[in-house]
Amino acid sequence: MQGSPVDSIKNIIQDLKGELGFIYIAKARELREKGYRVISFGVGQPDIPTFDHIVESAKKALDRKITGYTETAGIPRLRRAFAEYLNERYGADVSEDEVIVTTGAKTAIFLAITSYISPGDEVIIPEPSYPAYGEVVRLLGGVPRYVPLTFKGSSGGFELDLEKLEAMVTKRTRMIVVNNPHNPTGYVFPTKTLEAIYQLAREKGLLILSDEIYDNFVYGETEFRSLTSISGWKDYVLYVNGASKTFSMTGWRIGFLVVRRDIARKLTKLAVNIYSCAPSFAQEAAADALKGDWGPVRRMVDLFRRRRDTIYEELSRIKEMEVWKPHGAFYIFPRISRILSKSGMSVEDFVNYLIEKYRVVVIPGSGFPDTAGREYIRLSYSVSEEDIREGVRRIADAVKEIMG
Repeated sequence: MQGSPVDSIKNIIQDLKGELGFIYIAKARELREKGYRVISFGVGQPDIPTFDHIVESAKKALDRKITGYTETAGIPRLRRAFAEYLNERYGADVSEDEVIVTTGAKTAIFLAITSYISPGDEVIIPEPSYPAYGEVVRLLGGVPRYVPLTFKGSSGGFELDLEKLEAMVTKRTRMIVVNNPHNPTGYVFPTKTLEAIYQLAREKGLLILSDEIYDNFVYGETEFRSLTSISGWKDYVLYVNGASKTFSMTGWRIGFLVVRRDIARKLTKLAVNIYSCAPSFAQEAAADALKGDWGPVRRMVDLFRRRRDTIYEELSRIKEMEVWKPHGAFYIFPRISRILSKSGMSVEDFVNYLIEKYRVVVIPGSGFPDTAGREYIRLSYSVSEEDIREGVRRIADAVKEIMG
């Protein structure tokens, strides 16, 4: 008897790794349902609810019965609002017909990579990295090639070795991924590094996928430079951003892909065959968010700056950890090699130990491919300062127990 045809799913789909953050969110929920007080540093989203004026905008859109399809590329006023944002902030010289509204930034990443990567093409990704880049490349039969960020210790932080990056370029290289500010390390690429990557792309005829979803979460230690501020960028850069982080709209699923006008027309044909359009009332709310009061955004970023300082100070007291103060995003990525070496644990063992015995959720660095994160854990400081202190206290107790 033959097996069910639904069992014949492609091997590449079965091999996809997914995103560990969502797995650990589920674990945290299970423990809370059992009555435990769980402190989760796992979630990659602001804990601040979507700002009231944005919610009210969506309500008004629903009251006006704006619930149907829109143009695939997005409603004109949202595309125009995002173009104006880039132009006013970065001098990007973008028009509304170069903006495609997507169902979250992940869809923008998928559109960008799918449109250019063929089987055998290589994509260079600084690691540790957000998992989606490499997984989409693999799905298309491409080859993700990871260049590790160099960790220079608690005082030096992370750095991209440009010589290593250039040495990885081959005849098959098609694209370089730049996630700035960087998830999971909180690294902000210095201007000179970005300019060097852009120059390399021009010399070698490569694309750059620039994901700047955390561009408003920058704390001042390093100047933030958008690749859209470089003259001629549209010939080499596919730009990704979204409303999820800046406006705390993760569940609304509004992302942006910005490409040259003629390319946008072609990519819109792919988009209409994948998702038709982003939710109509969410688009209306996102347009009002971009054109409205940015005071709540500034206050949220100030709050996250204070939280960053708090979690850095608290983790720095655990002498077995190497902790660097991140410059952007809302993650901290301490190195725990001493703990792993002493205990014989893997990073996954350590994370599971924290969850099962101390009810603290962190993400193992191994979840940010390829191999550079195996001695690290990622903590999102998208929790209250009270929970930061309590959560790190529990981690410190766990480390004491492990280290004997």
